[in-house]
Amino acid sequence: MKRLLTLVALLCATPLAAQTVAITNGRIAIGDGSAPIPNGTVVIRGGRIVAAGANVAIPADAQRVDAEGRWVTPGLVAGWTNLGLIEVEAVRTANDTSANDSPFSAAIDVAPVINSRVSALAITRARGVTRAIVAPDIGNDIFGGQGALVDTGSDAQAVFAPRAFQFVELGEQGARKAGGSRAASILFFRNAMLEARDYARNPGGYGGRATDELLMKLDAAALVPVVEGRMPLLVHVERASDIETVLDLRKEFPALKLVLVGASEGWLVADKIRAANVPVLTPALTDLPYAFEALAATQSNYGRLKAAGVRVAIAELGGQPRNTKQSAGNLVALQKVPGATGLSWDDALAAVTSAPAEVIGMDADFGSLRPGRRADVVIWDGDPLELTTAPVMVMIDGIQQPLETRQTKLRDRYRTPGEGDLPKSYER
Repeated sequence: MKRLLTLVALLCATPLAAQTVAITNGRIAIGDGSAPIPNGTVVIRGGRIVAAGANVAIPADAQRVDAEGRWVTPGLVAGWTNLGLIEVEAVRTANDTSANDSPFSAAIDVAPVINSRVSALAITRARGVTRAIVAPDIGNDIFGGQGALVDTGSDAQAVFAPRAFQFVELGEQGARKAGGSRAASILFFRNAMLEARDYARNPGGYGGRATDELLMKLDAAALVPVVEGRMPLLVHVERASDIETVLDLRKEFPALKLVLVGASEGWLVADKIRAANVPVLTPALTDLPYAFEALAATQSNYGRLKAAGVRVAIAELGGQPRNTKQSAGNLVALQKVPGATGLSWDDALAAVTSAPAEVIGMDADFGSLRPGRRADVVIWDGDPLELTTAPVMVMIDGIQQPLETRQTKLRDRYRTPGEGDLPKSYER
């Protein structure tokens, strides 16, 4: 460990953006569901993966980092978060997840307000998470707005893909926002898609709420790429019948690029989800019904969806992105529970690396150690999916990242406090 940390320190001393790096002697997990490769090498140049695997040629100008047999994986991808939108959840002025009093909905873009300096981002990075899907919550109607993709790097530019998707709520919460029933929420959604079509055909002739349209002009404009299939539409539904209703929407709007979020009863209609080729973002373990729309919730939902051939990835709905690896590890442990359906280790790692990147349509850019992907690489001090394991090195776009957090600073300050270090209330 001491030798590795010395090499890491030397790596930091070089202009990072210009580095060619070879991480050698690692247990390489590509992140695509394939088996780990012992004594493998990862080569990075210009912030991208050049090669990863066994018998990889090492460029003469590469700086070498000996992983000393440790696990080397892609950075983890948190599949559904509010990262950067919240500093203190209970304090309204520090929470930008929803706009309950705004006249706008679909047009809301979270990218400009994502704060790369929130403490949660450093904590998330220190747990091996290098990318995250950041989604807004719904405000005054069923549309939450446009979400973004972020990295957890220590620089001030967290957002690398603004306006990456649109979010809509069509479950119990959507029913409440649309007037009190699911029927009303579906009607509101259909009307919004039709108004977006009208706006696309004649922007100047769209009157918005000044006439009889329900959407503001900017909201209608924001939904044009959705109805035309140029922007993914992430739809939160849990109940099996709601899932079927959402899948049927493509009969009227065939271009929709649907992604189901939640889908705790998805296992009941897994064959229909697979046939529709619609991916799913779902928590690893939802083992108890938290609402009437999730009465058939089971801890085997993820495993059953995967076994049925559905493209599925882990999402931390209501959870913390720092728990991403724990969620994946739980699915591995679930294999040992009689009657339960979990995941193999290889598939569990993919569920928090390449799978969420694929679900959002960007697996060619990040999420694995395949050539050409962004060089998000983590070296771990043990099995990456074990609870007590931690990174010893994290790289994002080929640049090594600090692992210091507010918590580690407090730990180091008060572990062996010197004279005057403690608050006066602790002094005798």
